[in-house]
Amino acid sequence: MDDSEIRSRIDALVEEEHRLRDSAEHTEEQRARLRAIEEERDQLWDLVRQRDAKRQYDEDPDTAQVRPKSEVEGYLQ
Repeated sequence: MDDSEIRSRIDALVEEEHRLRDSAEHTEEQRARLRAIEEERDQLWDLVRQRDAKRQYDEDPDTAQVRPKSEVEGYLQ
């Protein structure tokens, strides 16, 4: 996935998240989907940061890998 594809996917996830949060009903299924969206979005932002760091140090950004949700979700903000 290149940078534009990653950012497009992030944008799509954000749009879906907003639609779900704006809906009047919040079913368990919707809450589960929101959690999944947040996790995937966090993974993708981590991938963007990895790719940027690799570029900064003259490394190939395509070698960056999506990290496990458990690792990304454990980062301190």
